Formats: sequence, structure tokens, C-alpha cells
Amino acid sequence: MDHHCPWVNNCVGENNQKFFVLFTMYICLISCHAFYMAIYQFVVCVGNEWKDCPKHSPAATTIFLMFLLFEALLFGLFTAIMCGSQLSSICNDETGIEHLKREKFGHGKRSWLLNIKSVFGHPFSYKWFSPFHSSHYQPLEMPDLYSV
Repeated sequence: MDHHCPWVNNCVGENNQKFFVLFTMYICLISCHAFYMAIYQFVVCVGNEWKDCPKHSPAATTIFLMFLLFEALLFGLFTAIMCGSQLSSICNDETGIEHLKREKFGHGKRSWLLNIKSVFGHPFSYKWFSPFHSSHYQPLEMPDLYSV
């Protein structure tokens, strides 16, 4: 287990890490799109002297757009940081808890590409970006760390 995420109401771990990374990546992309669309709407409204804008007053529309810009920026930054930290954890083959405890296990160090392939699948394809496909690629047989 890496951590418990209240957004998805589940623990993020080895078997669902791909889905969490895709979730954060897509929320970040949607936030960037909302940010762009809010700026575009503001520029169009100001350029047409508020004639082609919603039925709300110019002041109300400006406040709504400012709120949307702030929200898009906040969600975009937060999910970009979460996505980046999860990708870093995947590349380093280390969970967030292991990183905080500074635990090092005796298993061999794999390359970052093999770690990415073990989470997203092999070979690289459109399926990496689809939450409907899971990976079945296991490049190395890891010895049991807790065998008796």
C-alpha cells in the first residue's frame, strides 16, 4: 500500500497505481483546459464589450471567471504534483511510506523503464492511457521477501 486517497475512497497500491496515476493526470489536463477556457471566455467578453456573454452582469461574470481560474489553477497544481510524485515512486520502485520511513529492501534495483512497464504494461501503446486496460507485464520474478 502506498497511501489512502479520500478522492477515490480507496488505498492506492501496486494493483491500482496505474488507475490513480491516470486519474490525477486526467484531472490535471481537465483543469488546464478549464483554465484556458476561462481565459478565452474573458478575452471574448472584453473584446465584444460584453455583448456575446452570458445573461449575468459583467461584474458577476468576471467574479465567476475569477473563481473558475482560481479553482482550475488549484486543482491543476495539486493533481500535477500528485501525478508527479506517483510517477517518481513508480520509477524509483518505492512507495510513499517506504520513502518516509527510509526503508530499503534487499531486492535488486530495476531500471525506471522496467518499473514503468510493470505498472502500465508492455509494450508502449495507447493502452497506457486507458483505464480499461490493465498491465500483465512482470519483467523479473521477485523472490519472496518474507518467506519463512
